Order: sequence, then C-alpha cells, then structure tokens
Amino acid sequence: MDRGETIMRNVAVALMLMAGSPAASAGELPGWMAGAWIEKQGESWAEEFWSSARGGILLGAARTGKGEALEFWEQTRIERDPDGTIAFYASPRGVSVSRFPMESQGASEIVFANAAHDYPQRIRYWREGPLLKAEVSKLDGSGTQAWTYAPMGQ
Repeated sequence: MDRGETIMRNVAVALMLMAGSPAASAGELPGWMAGAWIEKQGESWAEEFWSSARGGILLGAARTGKGEALEFWEQTRIERDPDGTIAFYASPRGVSVSRFPMESQGASEIVFANAAHDYPQRIRYWREGPLLKAEVSKLDGSGTQAWTYAPMGQ
C-alpha cells in the first residue's frame, strides 16, 4: 500500500468512527429559529422569542393570550447537552422542566420527542420562507396544535 492509499484508509476509518459517536451525529443548534415571532388570529395572539445559537444554547420564551389578557407563558431552551446531543427543555409557567431529546433534524426543521411526557410528546419547528412554524402533538399525531409565526414588527 502506498502513502496515498494509507492516508485515504486512515481518513475513511476516522470518518466512520466520528459518524458513530453521539456528539458527531448530534446535529447543529437551529440558529434559523432566532428572532421575535408572532401569530395573530382575531383577538388571540401567540409569541415566541429565540436568542441566537451561542455558547451551545438558544434561550427562548413563549406566551399566548387574548386581547390584553395573558393566558399562558413558558420558558424554553434548546441546548447541546454534555454528551453532545441536542434537547429542547420546556418549563410551563416557570415550573417542572421537561426534556425532549432531538428526534430528527433537517436544514430548516427540527423535531423533539419524549414518549414519557403526557402532552405534548412531539415538538416540531420548521421554516417556510420568512415564517417560523411550530407544531405539538402526541407521538401518534393526535392532539395536534399548530402555529404559524411571522417576524414581529412586520
């Protein structure tokens, strides 16, 4: 085996080892979610806020209401855990944090799931042009709730 073949073999082995490690296959933080987002339907409104993907974490917050009345709020984050995996954390009204490990990811979509959680069990975010879309459901797809957010201020 000549020097070039040896180098190529070593590179191939290194790539195979990296592909098998959780940290290497964990994906990227969804920086495309960053921004201030709003959905309005008559008097009802929903807002989400996401920081940039910096320091291994996106910090988020959400709130919904009708007119001037707040109906619900939640603290959220998407972070790379110490083992290299990515997870969504939600704390409705600031209590009892729930973890949803990343299930799948595409260039402009990310899905989190936790079968042990009552509801939701699946959380999906994706971009369609300038819009941020979100959907929550049970694992079987039942109980789906969806939001279509536009950039705030537009």
